[in-house]
Amino acid sequence: MNSITLGRVTVTLPRLNEPGLYLSNVTTLDSARGLVQDFQYGDTELRDLALAGTRLITGRVTGLRADRFQLDQVRLDSVEFDTCDLAAVRITDSKLSRVVFRNCKIMGAAIIGTALDNVLFDNCKLDYSTFEKLRAAGPVAFTKCVLTEASFTGCDLTGAVLDTCTLRLTEFGRGNYQGFDLRGNDLTGLRGVAHLAKVVIDRAQQAELAEALISELDVTFADTLDDR
Repeated sequence: MNSITLGRVTVTLPRLNEPGLYLSNVTTLDSARGLVQDFQYGDTELRDLALAGTRLITGRVTGLRADRFQLDQVRLDSVEFDTCDLAAVRITDSKLSRVVFRNCKIMGAAIIGTALDNVLFDNCKLDYSTFEKLRAAGPVAFTKCVLTEASFTGCDLTGAVLDTCTLRLTEFGRGNYQGFDLRGNDLTGLRGVAHLAKVVIDRAQQAELAEALISELDVTFADTLDDR
C-alpha cells in the first residue's frame, strides 16, 4: 500500500518494499557526510539521539527507545518509524516528506517550525505535545492518536485531517485551519474553539463544538443560580 486516504486527504507513504530496494542495517543515524540512505535501524535503547543538519532518505526505524530524541534542521524523506518510544522529543526547523510514525509513544514532544508533506501519525500517543508554527506543506493526517492536552500554536494545518483521535483538553491557538477535517472525533473536550474558523465537521458535531465553547467560557446557567 503506497497511500492511505482519510477523509478528503490522501497521504503518500514511504515505498520501502519496492522490488530491488535493499535496506542495509546501520548502527547509527549519524553520519560525517550528513546523509544516511537506504537504511534499517532500531531494536536498541539510547540515552540520547541528537541529529543536526542530517538527511535521512528511504529507511525504517523500528523498536527504538530513546530517553532524548532531538532533530534540528533535519530532512526526512521516505522514512517510517514503527513501535518507537521516544522521550524528550524536540524537532525544530526540519522538513518531513513521506514520513510515517506508527504505534509510537511520543509524549511531551515539541515540534517547532517544521514543514510536513505527506506525513501520517498512526496510532501514536502524543499527549502533552506542543506543535508550534507547524506547516502542512502537503497532506497531513493523524489517525487513532491520543492528543490529550496537546497544543497547536501558530500552525498552518490547511487541509489536514484528524481521524478517530482522543482530543481531551487539546488546545488550538491562533493559526490557519481552513479545510482542517475534524470529522470522526469527539470535539467536546477541545480548547480554543474560537480559533477553528473554516474547519470541516459533520452536522452532528455542531452540538459538540457548542459544548466545548460553553465549557471554555465557564458560563453559568440561570437555572443553577441560588434565588436567594
